Amino acid sequence: MMRTLIAALGLSGAALLATPALALDSDANQPINIAADRLDLDDRAGTAVYTGDVDMQQGSMKLTAQRVEIERNDQGEVTLVTATGGAERAYLEQRPAPDDPLVKGWGDTIIYHAGERRVELIGQAELHQASDTFNGAYVEYFLDNRQVQARSQVQGTENQRVRMSLTPKSAEQ
Repeated sequence: MMRTLIAALGLSGAALLATPALALDSDANQPINIAADRLDLDDRAGTAVYTGDVDMQQGSMKLTAQRVEIERNDQGEVTLVTATGGAERAYLEQRPAPDDPLVKGWGDTIIYHAGERRVELIGQAELHQASDTFNGAYVEYFLDNRQVQARSQVQGTENQRVRMSLTPKSAEQ
């Protein structure tokens, strides 16, 4: 009976995540794998909450956090993924294209807006894109056009000056 319940929860969770979550085009058809200490799934509300050393992977995308909440719309598509850290910041990485280096991001909270393909890094935010780094209280990354916006303050967090380190293309080689 317990195995049946666990299997049913696993299948419900897989169905909830059947659409690309945090995935670029190259990762969209890859399976989503999640490991956590606990899952609270509300299929009617369209939410799944994973807690305790959450490790999520789909293709080149990896997300680690203490808590990950996934919301989906009535069509079953993932609309919002919110990851929060604990003692360590939440972490996200993904390879934008096969020949590109990994893009890595950290924040006390990471929010992925699936429809807009936009990532918000909030609180002790840090983004590494190739050899460039961006730090601040808030860093926003637009996946499709690879744009970055950063702010020194965001409500509920300590002010943190925006800092960036840009590496000339000639120095990358």
